[in-house]
Amino acid sequence: MTNHSSLQIVIVDYDSGNLRSVSKALEKHGTTPTITAEPNLISDADAVILPGVGSGPSAMSALRARNLITPILNYISSGKPFLGVCLGLQLLLDYTEEDGASECLGVISGAVKQLPQNIKVPHMGWNTVHMKEYHPIWEGISSGDHFYFVHSYYAEPKEDTYVSGITEYGQSFCSMYANNNLIATQFHPEKSGPSGLKLYRNFLNIAAQNIDDKEKTINQGR
Repeated sequence: MTNHSSLQIVIVDYDSGNLRSVSKALEKHGTTPTITAEPNLISDADAVILPGVGSGPSAMSALRARNLITPILNYISSGKPFLGVCLGLQLLLDYTEEDGASECLGVISGAVKQLPQNIKVPHMGWNTVHMKEYHPIWEGISSGDHFYFVHSYYAEPKEDTYVSGITEYGQSFCSMYANNNLIATQFHPEKSGPSGLKLYRNFLNIAAQNIDDKEKTINQGR
């Protein structure tokens, strides 16, 4: 399998926080990510990560201001591995109820909704993620492992086919979404200890396998 050190990993920079902590987690697996808002680097990457904390509407405004929406959508459509983290999951849906109804990227049909008001919000700290559907991103991670959350809103996909992990906090919600190359988590793997590091390792393995599969296809066509 392709070595992690040769992978071109991009972390999208749109002033939405925790970029360096994501980068450090990836560096533990022998790769050197690029933190950038350059569209060409995004399109050329072997794998892209969209992290984020804060407001969905503000994040969408920042992506528009940096002309990043089309490059991100084109990248996801290319079939190469993409990982959304926390706000990076929520931005993939059609719209968010935060500050009214604000349009998001529309990659996943559904809405971003506020957690129930009869519980402590934000949901902050460790909680379990239970596997609903297996995906290679789960390799070496057990259903029920603990991950670190910080959020007041949650993603509610219209269809639950690709809801890969669920968490209970006042209600059940999607804490991991996985559809082939498109993976997203409500929790922060970079703050989640060994299980979070395994998830990033698995993401890099998926990226390496994607390259190997393409090379095999090209060689078979010769």
